[in-house]
Amino acid sequence: MTDPGFWNVPEKARGVISESNQLKRWVEPWEGLSRQATELRELAELLDETPDEELAAEWVREMDALESGLDALEVQTMLQGEDDHREAIVTIHPGAGGLESQDWASMLTRMYTRWAERHGFTVNILDMQEAEEAGIKSATLEIKGESAYGYLKAEGGVHRLVRISPFDAQSRRHTSFASVFIYPLVEDDIEIDIDEGDLRIDTYRASGAGGQHVNKTDSAVRITHEPTGIVVACQQERSQHKNKATAMKMLRAALYRHELELREQERAALEATKTDIGWGNQIRSYVFQPYTMVNDHRTELKVGDVHGVMDGDLDPFIEAFLKKFGAA
Repeated sequence: MTDPGFWNVPEKARGVISESNQLKRWVEPWEGLSRQATELRELAELLDETPDEELAAEWVREMDALESGLDALEVQTMLQGEDDHREAIVTIHPGAGGLESQDWASMLTRMYTRWAERHGFTVNILDMQEAEEAGIKSATLEIKGESAYGYLKAEGGVHRLVRISPFDAQSRRHTSFASVFIYPLVEDDIEIDIDEGDLRIDTYRASGAGGQHVNKTDSAVRITHEPTGIVVACQQERSQHKNKATAMKMLRAALYRHELELREQERAALEATKTDIGWGNQIRSYVFQPYTMVNDHRTELKVGDVHGVMDGDLDPFIEAFLKKFGAA
């Protein structure tokens, strides 16, 4: 958890602290694994000189732990995207098919909740629209935890279910679809930090009516924000100082709007990646009958324990996705 005093330091300093903390999350695990490898190498040399069954069994256990740690660090190195360190918003919608798809969407909601709980993440239900008979019409979850978005981005797409329907009196096999979409969670408030070095401030003589001083002094102010090209100007006040203060307020408002537009463009780009919830677009199939299998169509990973997967054991699929696509 962030130190409460963190918010009492200037914004730029907070940025440095955050970057430092992110670097520590990379360096410290590597240093720990490096020490562990050195110790195991020294222990192996000792066992060569003086065999000991108990120490040898301990060496095997420690080596297995080292390999697991290396695998986890390898996955972490795949989280290189700009938003991969962020927390996540997960939205789930049933496809066509009414009750069957609505129930499937509910099952996926539980699956992601269980995955998050396994990793010690916090799940907040932001929106849940229950269906009339069973299942849900939609769900939106906030999953709070380090790099939740980086891991869960592997889950975005259409998920297909094949099973004997519990709602079918004739026990026929049904195919259902639901879509899952993952957003990075960003702060709601946008702080506008204006660097004076980015500004070009010009003063000029105000024009038009306005009193005896308006046309006699360079009281009007024009401010150009060079990184964005945004230009604001004010000449309403007689004082150059007041005009500058007003122009800065105008600039902050313009930059705020500019940032909102950029975020909207990013969200639109994410929305454009959504596909139709149906045949041919699924990223993963979950088969309950006549056999049990979860098949990821992007990585070709197949897992037979469908019930374990539905209970939140998604790490093999996430790791396979990150190893194949994460560094791209």
